[in-house]
Amino acid sequence: MAPKEPKKKAGAYGAEQITVLEGLDPVRKRPGMYIGSTGPDGLHHLVWEVADNAFDEAMAGHANEITVALLPDRKMSVHDNGRGIPVETHKQFRVSALELVMTKLHAGGKFGGDESGYKVSGGLHGVGVSVVNALSDELTVVVERDGGEFTQTYERGKPKGKVKQIGKSRNHGTLVTFRPDATIFSSLEFDLKRILDHFRQQCYLTKGIKLVVTDEREKGRRDVYGFYFEGGVASYVRHLNHAKQAKHENVFYVEKKIEKAEIEIGLQYTEDYQEALYAFTNNIWNPEGGMHVQGFRTALTRVLNNYARTKGYLKEKDDNLTGDDVREGMTCVISVKIPEPQFEGQTKAKLGNPEVRGYVETVMSDAFATYLEEHPRDGEAIVGKCVLAQRARAAARAARDTVLRKGALEGLTLPGKLADCSSKDPHSTELYIVEGDSAGGSAKQGRDREYQAILPLKGKILNVERARLDKMLSNEQIKNILIALGTNIGEQFDITKLRYERIILMTDADVDGAHIRTLLLTLFYRYFPELLRTGHIFIAKPPLFRLQKGKAVHYAYSDEERDKIVKTLQTMKIVGADPRVRPEQEEMAPAESEEEGVTKVSGITIQRYKGLGEMNAEQLWETTMDPKTRTMKIVTIDDAAAADETFDILMGADVAPRKRFIQTHAKTANLDV
Repeated sequence: MAPKEPKKKAGAYGAEQITVLEGLDPVRKRPGMYIGSTGPDGLHHLVWEVADNAFDEAMAGHANEITVALLPDRKMSVHDNGRGIPVETHKQFRVSALELVMTKLHAGGKFGGDESGYKVSGGLHGVGVSVVNALSDELTVVVERDGGEFTQTYERGKPKGKVKQIGKSRNHGTLVTFRPDATIFSSLEFDLKRILDHFRQQCYLTKGIKLVVTDEREKGRRDVYGFYFEGGVASYVRHLNHAKQAKHENVFYVEKKIEKAEIEIGLQYTEDYQEALYAFTNNIWNPEGGMHVQGFRTALTRVLNNYARTKGYLKEKDDNLTGDDVREGMTCVISVKIPEPQFEGQTKAKLGNPEVRGYVETVMSDAFATYLEEHPRDGEAIVGKCVLAQRARAAARAARDTVLRKGALEGLTLPGKLADCSSKDPHSTELYIVEGDSAGGSAKQGRDREYQAILPLKGKILNVERARLDKMLSNEQIKNILIALGTNIGEQFDITKLRYERIILMTDADVDGAHIRTLLLTLFYRYFPELLRTGHIFIAKPPLFRLQKGKAVHYAYSDEERDKIVKTLQTMKIVGADPRVRPEQEEMAPAESEEEGVTKVSGITIQRYKGLGEMNAEQLWETTMDPKTRTMKIVTIDDAAAADETFDILMGADVAPRKRFIQTHAKTANLDV
């Protein structure tokens, strides 16, 4: 006898509650799982996914031209002259291979090893173009191959008909035109600069590829941008160093195939004090490095030590150069292309293939040793830079030991100006780095002492872009920040010792405040980049205006918000107001200047805050420090190369690039005059 079916209760969980999403439905249901977000990052990720297929064709040696077009009606197209996606019927699924690739996740020519269509590929999961199809309200593919021209159109991932031949053609390639779905994305506006920056980098990493970007969004206008770099990553290094002062003229460059791996390295030293290293696997950036970076660093240190000993730059009594010594001021790009990359984590941030370490170490050791022998002047400049860095690092080590071993990290006192919080749980606390003693006093009074710590700064800190570690650690302001953080610095940096979950920069909303904030960001970017990468650095956003009419008080964070609040307050009726004054008369009343920074418009008192110190403790808490009402910006590094270049231009010693930057961006600057 079959068991009785139990009675269903409200909210019951049974077999009928199990849902199976088929085809591309999972992508539309959870787009963030596939493209990260439905904001601008996710929107542009669609372009990268389609273009990755074109670059894969180029890396496989089947394509040398790619065209990307921004089209009217918020469409985008990518065309390559590769082999073209196969269109014949797939034996297992009994549909065209083109339809299979466009409508099935994990379908593609990148899974079959040496027998597959690709030996090297950036997109190994086979979800790229099908995800784009799922998240587009319209997508059309045109394929030229085997003497014919074929096409198929899709709507939100569903084919509108079968693949059909529309003509004959002697050409070969694939054209994908798509329009992102407005019901999925918060914005459909493509950012031309972002697109150009991305494809410039990809062309450096795929030398010999010709890429054209056209902007045809405005009627009657067609802007064309082209990229072609024969020099590969050597050209990329020159580009990264164009605003820096190079120590030697020639860029070291090696390109070699070893086993199934293709290794390409470019390197040049500059007068900078920081290392700028960018590592890629199959054109994918690995911000956390990995085995290729380990192999490179081992070879670099060993070769330079051998060269320095042989040529007499290092005497018998001298210590060997360390990894930090040989990397100071170095700009380097490492690009490896391998068949089966193993990444640590979903973001592909770190390469894990152990064999790649040996490949890179071998290639770098042989080629760099030869380079130093063949370019003795370059060798002298490089080793001279490294030896100087060694001496400075010894002085810095002594300074750091003095600061830290006798400081808070050894259990003694924290900086005197630091008002610490009572909680010792680093996962729930936050440190406000505040401009000025006046604002620091208000912040100390207004804060929540349980979890908010305050460290006031006196004036502007040292510009660390122009200073070595030893000089930096002699600066009292930086010393206080370092001890308060608790992480140590340099090779002894340990993020697990961070004493606060959030580091919040709170400066005035004026030019001086912006400068102090930039100096602080330079410090964190150059010496604590891990804090930026892991989302620990924030910028507080204090209000610019306080508006009051009667007992009603509002705060505005921009001129536009101020004007909006003024309009709202003008319609309010105040108890006891003079009935003879009509609202329209109030609206036309001229502004009356009461005192500096304070004006009255239509009975509304508007105070313009020049600095944090003008707010009392209660106002500062309510507007800028209370987690329930405050607004903060998190500081991230979306593009490390661009960030490095900007910091070097704005904060470096060379004036000419900074002057050009100011002239270029003068019209778009937001000035507080």
